[in-house]
Amino acid sequence: MSELNETLARTGIPVPDLLEELPSAQKETILAWAREMVEHETEGFEELFGAIGMIVKYIPHFIVIPLMVEHIRPRIAAGVCRKMSVDQATGYANDLPFEYFGEVAMHLECSLLAQILGKMRKHSAEKFIHYELQHHLNRMLDIAGHLEDRMLEIVAKHVTLPEHEDDLVRHPHTEIIMKIRTLQK
Repeated sequence: MSELNETLARTGIPVPDLLEELPSAQKETILAWAREMVEHETEGFEELFGAIGMIVKYIPHFIVIPLMVEHIRPRIAAGVCRKMSVDQATGYANDLPFEYFGEVAMHLECSLLAQILGKMRKHSAEKFIHYELQHHLNRMLDIAGHLEDRMLEIVAKHVTLPEHEDDLVRHPHTEIIMKIRTLQK
């Protein structure tokens, strides 16, 4: 995937066909402009996310959780989560409704999400992993590459992998799939 496609893919919005037809130099100019525009429009967000993370430390979960679910979009909640300690983020992850946590998780880096899953209550983490394997297999395999062995065993318990080695030729997750297969034996 080209750098332009990778950058635009993060938004979930399809890349206009017109951009594909442009010469490489023009694509790079558009990409640089888009990055600059996003940086300009989101200036101060990281500090805001950090401040929210500090504030909610002092508010009981039974107050924060309903407010978060009703009034904070998952992408914003993920931004706040990135500014929290893993332990604090895990506390919220355990208490959030499963559907909302799943939406927040889509906006978290795989390595951070793996750390949170590793500290979550086993039942909650297993429920999330099972759902992700059914609905977002590639994303879960990306996350699995960062999981500790005890969490990877949960993945191995729930995933069905391709049976033939030929299916893995040039597969981006070959290494983690081989590790999961080892755990399944």
